[in-house]
Amino acid sequence: MRETRLPHTRLAIAGLLVSMLMAAPASSADTKLAPLPDAKKVNADKVELGRKLFFDARLSGDTATSCATCHDPAKGWGDGKPLSNGYTSIQYFRNAPNLFNAGHRSYFMWDGRLDGSDAGTLVRDMLTEAHTMNMDSRLAQERLKQVPEYQAMFEKAFKGDPYGGKIYGAIGEYLKTIRTVDAPLDKYLRGDKGALGEAALRGMALFEGKAGCVQCHFGATLSDGKVHATGVPANPELDKNAERQISMLRHFSTQGTPNYMNLREDVGHYVVTKDKKDWAKFLTSSLWDIGQTAPYMHNGVFATLEDVVAFYNGGGGEKSGMKPLQLSDAERADLVAFLKSMTGKAPTEKAPVLPDYKLRTVGKN
Repeated sequence: MRETRLPHTRLAIAGLLVSMLMAAPASSADTKLAPLPDAKKVNADKVELGRKLFFDARLSGDTATSCATCHDPAKGWGDGKPLSNGYTSIQYFRNAPNLFNAGHRSYFMWDGRLDGSDAGTLVRDMLTEAHTMNMDSRLAQERLKQVPEYQAMFEKAFKGDPYGGKIYGAIGEYLKTIRTVDAPLDKYLRGDKGALGEAALRGMALFEGKAGCVQCHFGATLSDGKVHATGVPANPELDKNAERQISMLRHFSTQGTPNYMNLREDVGHYVVTKDKKDWAKFLTSSLWDIGQTAPYMHNGVFATLEDVVAFYNGGGGEKSGMKPLQLSDAERADLVAFLKSMTGKAPTEKAPVLPDYKLRTVGKN
């Protein structure tokens, strides 16, 4: 299953299967910390093309928005805002997720609606969705055909002209190169026992023990790849901003959400399965580079890691079923120190020089 946008009957069946798979409990043997997976093999020509396209605003309807607008390397591959902005002046209703280690994710999007093995579909969704880049792929390929350098790069990478699927594939290939670099925890898990300080080591013991964080944040991606309802409080901005409410309701509408016009809260994975058991469940985010990706949660409601730890220490939100952790102030500080050890070097990626349009000879287009 590459994407969960299906007719309603098939959508319900597919959503049920996804929900069952994503809700399956992990065994204690599985809940271990592991170093980041090795980099995936990539096609260098596609990566170089995808890198330019990622930063090129000509892939949006009004030529003013690029992928990097909401996924800025200088802001941890996000936009640094609690709730992101959308196409032109649209006010969006969720936080822009970071792209660190995107090539290793099980699912994309906060509601878990896209298969993580299919980065091309993720790119297509972002480019063509009206709330994000509002681009007609037919227009995108015609624009790129008017740029000789792009024409040559597509020929080299794909043996053909610019085309929608090739555009998505090139950017998807580039996403595989966005990785955590030199995180102290990664070094420690690879054998460098001096990579973590005393506070971080105490925090790791809490993470794996008393705090229980490892129940959902484990393995090489520091995520179970599933959806959970932890009762994260609503962002007040969503309650008071009618434009963000409209964006949310339109999203619910396009996903076939029942009775969507009467909803005033983000219902998360419920839009995928239409099963009340998935109400307000959101994808467990990876913790790699968490020190660079504030604010936190699907709605950016927590500004700092201290805020996040305080939330879980209090037992999460209402109806989450979680119990208070009863961590002391010192233990909370140690846990934050450990979380910060998951953060690598800041990205050094800069926007490339983009090729220009050029006049084409009549009859040779």
